[in-house]
Amino acid sequence: MISDSIRLVASSKAGSAGLIVLSVCVLMAIFAPIIAPYDPLQQHYDQSGKLKKLVSPSRSHLLGTTLLGRDILSQVIYGTRPALVIGLFTAFGVIFIGVNIGLIAGYYGGWIDNLLMRITDIFMGLPFIPFIIVVLCLTGKSIWTIILSMVIIMWRSTARVIRSQVLTLRERSFVDAARVSGAGHLRIIYCEIAPNIMPIALVHVAFSLAWAIITEASIGFLGFGDPTVLSWGSIIHQAFASDMSYKAWWWVIPPGAAIMVLVTAAYFVGRTYEEVINPRLRKW
Repeated sequence: MISDSIRLVASSKAGSAGLIVLSVCVLMAIFAPIIAPYDPLQQHYDQSGKLKKLVSPSRSHLLGTTLLGRDILSQVIYGTRPALVIGLFTAFGVIFIGVNIGLIAGYYGGWIDNLLMRITDIFMGLPFIPFIIVVLCLTGKSIWTIILSMVIIMWRSTARVIRSQVLTLRERSFVDAARVSGAGHLRIIYCEIAPNIMPIALVHVAFSLAWAIITEASIGFLGFGDPTVLSWGSIIHQAFASDMSYKAWWWVIPPGAAIMVLVTAAYFVGRTYEEVINPRLRKW
């Protein structure tokens, strides 16, 4: 199913562009030590031994250097790693929880549905960024804590969408046929209904990926990211914390552009696949 989905998305220009950008970012993250011209934390000095701080883009440093003389291009390349790790793990965690809660609530209905939806309503009322900041302050700033805190709160909308679809699917004839043939509840849920809601789940994977990347960058920019991990948000945070963002534009624009490009690519893929499974969204 995943290969068929990729093929469908690739049939669109926007979807193809999104897949290409995502593929390039994945390769960049994997081969960062080979692609990056320098170590991202290495400080550079000129021939006279003077620190190359806030050097504008040049042949030796294509995107310039930071206040500590570190190569910005290398930092942006290495910043692809936490963005994708956090984005992918969060997206699949959100889908796992949201899809299962939506399936169970929609299929069983009754008090089970009411209980799960009231729990969902509680999480709907939690403020997004403040909740994550509180969790990080209580449990410590690490990349896995960021992922866990985002998964805890981001599944809510996915669960509601999946539940609404299951409420319709459970009344279909193929579910009645499976029930008459002696199939149990779990078999009906995961073998009969679940395959029919997977296209919607895959759309939410793309959108959750994009939202997780934006959130991670926001957390890093506010200074609540993992201090041991170099991310795009933390790069921008360092620029503003040094009060040099207005002067060294090359320190802020590259990581900001990287966030924009990767998030846009994820949205292109998600939007294209949404149009594939729902032709009414297409503009003829």
